[in-house]
Amino acid sequence: MKTYHFITRLLLCLALLCCASSGLSCRQKAAEEPNTETADTNTPKVTTETIKPDVNETEPKTTIEKTDQDVAVTVNGFKITEAAVDELVKPVLDRMAARASQLPPQYLEQYKKNIRAQALEKMIVERILDEKVKQANIAVTDQEVTDKLTEIASKQDPPMSLEEFEKKAAEYGQSFGEFREQLGRQLTYEKLLEPQWAGKIDFNDQDAKKYYDENLKRYTSPEQVRASHILITPDKSDPNTDPNQAKAKALAKTRDLLKQINEGADFAELAKANSKDPGSASRGGDLDYFPRGKMVAPFDKAAFELEVGKISDIVETNYGYHIIKVTDHKEAGVTPFEEVSDGIIEELTQRKKSEFAKEYIESLRAKADIVYPPGKEPAMSMPPGAPAPGR
Repeated sequence: MKTYHFITRLLLCLALLCCASSGLSCRQKAAEEPNTETADTNTPKVTTETIKPDVNETEPKTTIEKTDQDVAVTVNGFKITEAAVDELVKPVLDRMAARASQLPPQYLEQYKKNIRAQALEKMIVERILDEKVKQANIAVTDQEVTDKLTEIASKQDPPMSLEEFEKKAAEYGQSFGEFREQLGRQLTYEKLLEPQWAGKIDFNDQDAKKYYDENLKRYTSPEQVRASHILITPDKSDPNTDPNQAKAKALAKTRDLLKQINEGADFAELAKANSKDPGSASRGGDLDYFPRGKMVAPFDKAAFELEVGKISDIVETNYGYHIIKVTDHKEAGVTPFEEVSDGIIEELTQRKKSEFAKEYIESLRAKADIVYPPGKEPAMSMPPGAPAPGR
């Protein structure tokens, strides 16, 4: 399974709407940069303080009146507070902090503003949809949520049980309870939106083949290996440490670990306990599949020269010392149409549903009474010359 994209795919399954809050979508090369971040397309939790159960209820009399400084936007009379937006944005900014030093200052500031504007837009749309859901008396049961989660898990590559799915989410630091909550909410939206596309979508094998032929590059895979690694970095926490001594200690530790592996120690367990790559250590060092040129040159060369199941000697890169284990190898090739036809039809169907959903949401938004306090109107734009977020 392509573990890096696990959370991204999960959230895409949950998010029917295209307006979900997002953060950095940059995948780091695990061997090139140890602090690998998953794609920050994660949708942070929206608290019940933001979306109230009764959209018609008024604020309790004991509530302190909110000032314009406290309010980010008012939607049909309901005030979304700055504190609620902060709560939604904070996890994204926390994840972004690790890469902040690598980004141009002007880009970073604008990016933070964009993240906040996207989060606020998400909250506005969810508020409007929640009102419609309540008016239509739409609800989903716990069993419906469980069934949908089971379906999503079964479509992973390889297929997963619900228990395995939950465990994988935990590996990425995600609360499965929050996933269930968000999925339940998205399912109510899907029920609300179903009439918008009912009877209007009908893709078949002919449509799928046309798409396949026009996008053959998508189904052409380069040579890839799947590898795990243990990364040991020189300890430079003490500024008075001699760099050469730090490197010597790191190398000695790597040699000891390699000796343990060659004597039968479990590679994954040693990676979890010792590797300094937080992006892969929790997964036993697994870096998933990658093509040639994805990793730094010494790592790349060693990984593609190893046979499946073999362990490398110590490989030095500018990030430290690596021990590499290749767990699979895929030759370059084209995936046959028969293997992807069902997926293409599903993709085309979901894309069309998203178009109908977007039109419907835009119509609701146009009718909604959305008021920003003076000076708080959102503006999303990137500074001139700023690099776009990588993938």
